[in-house]
This record gives sequence, C-alpha cells and structure tokens, in this order.
Amino acid sequence: MLIPSLRSRLLLSAIALLPLALAVIAQPPAPAAAPAADPDASAAAPSALPPSAPAQSEAAPAQPDAAPAQPEATPAAPSAPAQPATLPAKDAKKKAEDLQAGGITEDELKQMLVGKDLFLRGCYLDNILSFDEHGHIVGHPPQGSYTLSAFQIDRVRLTKHKVEMEGARFGLRFLGQMANEDPTKALERVRITPKKKIVKITIDREMVVLPKKKKEEKPAKEGEKAKGKGKNAKPAVAAPPEPEEMSADEQLKASIAATPENERPADPKSVTTTVLPSQATQTLKDAIDQIFAQGLDDRMMAAMPDYWRLYYQAVAHRADYRPADPAIHRQNNVDRKARLISNFEPDSNEFAQAAGVAGMAQYHAVIGPDGQVSQIVISRPIGFGLDEIAVDAIRRAKFEPAIDGGQPVAVLINLDVPFRIFSKRTNVHAPPDAADKPAEPQLPGLYSLTKP
Repeated sequence: MLIPSLRSRLLLSAIALLPLALAVIAQPPAPAAAPAADPDASAAAPSALPPSAPAQSEAAPAQPDAAPAQPEATPAAPSAPAQPATLPAKDAKKKAEDLQAGGITEDELKQMLVGKDLFLRGCYLDNILSFDEHGHIVGHPPQGSYTLSAFQIDRVRLTKHKVEMEGARFGLRFLGQMANEDPTKALERVRITPKKKIVKITIDREMVVLPKKKKEEKPAKEGEKAKGKGKNAKPAVAAPPEPEEMSADEQLKASIAATPENERPADPKSVTTTVLPSQATQTLKDAIDQIFAQGLDDRMMAAMPDYWRLYYQAVAHRADYRPADPAIHRQNNVDRKARLISNFEPDSNEFAQAAGVAGMAQYHAVIGPDGQVSQIVISRPIGFGLDEIAVDAIRRAKFEPAIDGGQPVAVLINLDVPFRIFSKRTNVHAPPDAADKPAEPQLPGLYSLTKP
C-alpha cells in the first residue's frame, strides 16, 4: 500500500509543479516577440504570457513614436549646394564690369536727355564744351544771353571716363508781346546751329574702383606642425609673395593711361574715385543738373540779369513794370520830359543776322536827376541776344534829365529800339572811313576793285 501511495504522491507533486515549469519555459521567448515581425507569434503571445507580459508588448509600439524625430535633421542636407565656394570667371568679370560702368546705362541717359527742351545754365557759346565730374566748365568759353542757350541733345555716348553728347543750339525769338501778354504763345525756338554742324558737350565721370582686399593670416595645419618637430624635418619653403593690390589712385592713373586719347577725361586732375556705383551715378546726375535746366527753373532765373528777372516778375503778375520808389516820376507828369542827347544805334549779332531776326523792342529806363541811367527793365523783348545789346547801348547813352517844378527829377521813360537785317552793302560791322579821307569813285559790277 505504501508503494502505490508513494507513487500517487509523486504523481500529484509532478502535476502540481507542471504549470510552474511551463511558466519558466515560456518566459525566455517573450523578448523575441517584441519586434512583432511575425503576426502569428504576436497573436499567440497573450495566451501564453502571464498578466505582466502585456505591459512589455504595450511598450514595444512606443518605438515608432521616436522614429519620426529623425527627419528633422534631413532637411539640412539640401542647403549645402547653395553655398558656392567661388564665382565663375565669367560672373566675376561681369561683376567687375558692372562696377566700372558706374551703375548707370547709356539707355538711362538717353531717356533723361535726348529730345528734351533744355537750357545751358552757364549760357556758354562755344560749340565744344567740356565739364568736370561736378558740372564745372573746363576752360573759359565766352558766355552770352540765355536766349541763345536753348539746347537739344540728339546723341549720347557713355564711355568709361566721360559722357559724350551731341546736339544743336537754339535761339529764342519773341514775337513782340508785352509783359501783360502770354509770352509762351508768342515765343519761337529757332535752330542756330547749321544742319551739317553739331555742338559737342562732354562730362567727366567719377571712376568706380575695386576695393582693396584685407589680408588674412592663414593658420598652419597640425600636420605641418608635427613635421616641423621631427629630427629630420626639412626647412619650410617660403611661398612666393602675392602681388600687391593697386590703390585707388593707381587704378585711376592706370585706367586713364590705357584709355584712348579722345575718351580720356577733360580734367584728369579733378577726377575722384569711389567703390560705390550708386555714388558715381549720383555724382553724374548732379553734374547734369548743374549743366542743364529743363525749362526756366528758379536757379535759371536767379542767374539772369536784373532786367530779365524784373521782366519775368511782371509776366508772372500779368502787369507792366512799375518802379518801387515813389519818387520816380512818369514822363507825362513832369514839366519837361527827359530826352536822349547822344547817338543811339544798337548793333546786331551774327546769330540774329543768320536767322533773319529783326523788329522793334521796348525797354523801360529810369533816368536820374543827373541824366544817368540807373535802371533798365525789358518791356517787349526780341530775343536772340539782341536785348543784351540794347541794354548795353542804353547804359552808354546820354540823356538830359526831366524837370519838374524847376528841379531835375528821376523819371521812368520808354525806349523803342529797332533792329534790322544788314546786307553786305550796309554792313555796320565794316570799319568807318576816316572823316578827312575823300571818297573815291567806284565802278559798278565787275569793275569794282578793293584797294589795299
């Protein structure tokens, strides 16, 4: 009886330990099931594992949450090609050419100047005019009336060191209007430059130079330092010295020397340099504004003589000129009028003669108690530089003063001045004959001789 009972006990013990053995055997495969590569294994795991095993399986899906964090670093890769080490040779050359061009193009200058009704501010009369980069005239050309300084540009050429312009000069011809009339409706622009000739104007340019690079010391590499510490180290070979960069003045001199003679600046000593194309462009625009006026602006008016300024003041008020001094009488309000007691015959000029400008002009003149002319104002201009000739003749004329109440007084008079076209036979520019020289008879036509 003992034996069967012992066997039965052992059998019962083995049966009781069987679940524990199965649980111990089932524990090692649990980590292998975490990758969840096989769907069948993952489905069978919950039936064999104890209640603590699902916690491990729940933690396994947390790995994909960390995986998307990796793409944040990937967008940095495309930024590497956007940093070129050096510019191509063509781009570097084009950049240097753009710097030398001064930041302005020939087309821009043409839009600013070609075909516009302009005035030369200095009223210079030469057909070849040169200005420095600030718009100041080079040399001493003659100056005249603003009525001979209307200008039209037909051609513009931009070079490295200057701007070249070609055009024609025009004269202003007034058609007999008074100050209280509209002068714009009785004003004519007449070309005075012959058709086969031109007026040339050049403006020097401020030169754009390349900035001087800063030299940086290159640190020695670690490998080269290690070689220098060895016993058998070879002496370092000195690198060839880099060529020194030219200064701004040296670049300017070299550029002018390499430029053809006809394209060099008119005043090389006054040319300045800059590293900013925008500054060179602004300097050129300021020079153009210093040389040309688009219409009669305030600066153009301020540069005119008093007799023109007072005329345009009267035009602006649509009224004739009246002296500000109440002590100046009118001719009709005195006992005896002032009168001219010297010869008075104003000359003409070559521009008016060539264009056939003639007619009657009128001027106001204030004659003082001493018979001297104290003020002249244009009342009815004629233009073409003839008004300046008339004013000069009036100043040199002699007058008898007006008398009022037995005393000489200042008075305002009106002077009508005629201008005419002179033929070759009545040329007033010919020198007058001596008074004591007898007149010699001349044969007409082909038999006329000019004696020395």
